[in-house]
Amino acid sequence: MFRILKNVELYTPEYAGLKDILTVYGKIALITDKIDTAQPLRPDVVDCSGMVAIPGFIDQHVHITGGGGEQGPGSTIGPICRDELVEAGITTVVGLLGCDGVGKSMRELLMKARSLEAGGLTAFIYTGNYGVPPVTITGRVLTDIALIDKVIGAGEIAISDHRSSCPTRNELAKLAYEALTGGMLGGKAGVVHLHVGNGRDGLTPLIDLVENTDYPISMFVPTHLNRNRTLFDQAVRYHKGGGTIDLTAGEDTEEGISIPQCLARLIENGSGLDRVTVSSDGNGSGAGRSHNEAGSVMALFNDIRSAVVDHRLPLELVLKAVTVNPAKVLKLYPVKGKIAVGSDADVLLADKSSFMPRMLLAGGRLLMQDGKPVQPQCDKYLH
Repeated sequence: MFRILKNVELYTPEYAGLKDILTVYGKIALITDKIDTAQPLRPDVVDCSGMVAIPGFIDQHVHITGGGGEQGPGSTIGPICRDELVEAGITTVVGLLGCDGVGKSMRELLMKARSLEAGGLTAFIYTGNYGVPPVTITGRVLTDIALIDKVIGAGEIAISDHRSSCPTRNELAKLAYEALTGGMLGGKAGVVHLHVGNGRDGLTPLIDLVENTDYPISMFVPTHLNRNRTLFDQAVRYHKGGGTIDLTAGEDTEEGISIPQCLARLIENGSGLDRVTVSSDGNGSGAGRSHNEAGSVMALFNDIRSAVVDHRLPLELVLKAVTVNPAKVLKLYPVKGKIAVGSDADVLLADKSSFMPRMLLAGGRLLMQDGKPVQPQCDKYLH
């Protein structure tokens, strides 16, 4: 119930110096230079000397029920295990379907999100899949978002991809109406999360929609924008025009641009990292992998670590892409995305010298200690 993290080097994600943190009933209750441990509350006191405390990561694009299926039933990928997310320092996850809206269902996605939440994480889902009209639970995107607690927006809707249904501007506008109105009625983000493929049009269908309708540019989150250089160049221009861009971790193919390279370019050209997010596309199929090989959510932490350790980018800037920025996009800020009094006690502690994950609190609950999941659920951790 009560835990004191002593002697942490704190990034909120802004640098705050050496601090003690008190968590009470899943919330950050106090952050100060020194907390007296001799008190009647009998808190669990953890000496975190030599560790950096940062907000738990928010991964807004994970195939929690599995992806694949595009090369037939044998290529289907199974559900993700909670421990994989924990090991990657992820405390909030958004699950989604991809191309397969037949073998994978929205009901299955919803129940998997509830399972992850029972395991200590915060979990949401998008309603829909690649195609338009998208698959739903209630029959409409609007009512899914307005009535179902875990549904936070629509996605991932595909554009500029041979697997896309090639939605027209009017079809995308109707989808935007459903998401926006559902979000307003349900008090949700109501975002439209767009899969952007290797097709020749790139972001053009989205740009056309934004320029010719009254829907706010902030409600759209196009993803996979670093899959090739032409698309990333277009994404940089879209970002300068006020759009949010989501980059995918683990893009180490010949065509793709790595997360450290993308972030460095955005910082160097003056665009900055506001409205820039990074997600893993974890547990899905993708370029450079065999037909049934799942992408790893650990790619998210590895790319953030590489940006800081190998490319020497400022930690407080890089962290925003996986904490504050996605929290604002999903309208979870400031409860999520930062370490501050009143926010959820989602805290990732990493070794200061190696910047490797050591300990994870999610809602104040200890999920990882000494770099390993506590009370593991996956077979790989049980043996």
